[in-house]
Amino acid sequence: QVHIVESGGGLVQPGGSLTLSCVSSSQLRYLTAWYRQIPGKQRELVAAITPGGTTTYTDAVKGRFTISRGGTQNTVNLQMKKLKPEDTAVYYCNLGGTTNKPGNSWGQGTQVTVSS
Repeated sequence: QVHIVESGGGLVQPGGSLTLSCVSSSQLRYLTAWYRQIPGKQRELVAAITPGGTTTYTDAVKGRFTISRGGTQNTVNLQMKKLKPEDTAVYYCNLGGTTNKPGNSWGQGTQVTVSS
């Protein structure tokens, strides 16, 4: 069973930045994705990165968010810039899925709140 821990969430003003980290208990040999969920809505894909480094972003975050591999082989980061109130959500790291369907391994989530 893979253990995933997300960190880096918090409260930030509109236009601000945050960087989220996803740390896995094992090497990230599969697609790693960040999802987000607003209460009452379905979890949506935000960004994903393959082991080879190919990235995918949802249109709402293109040009503002960057997904990348961290300094170790079991870390993926999500750098978020020019944050908007509509980015407010719980952000989850997911392993082993595709860009069309999440895998079975989820972290506990980290809250991002964008508000003045």
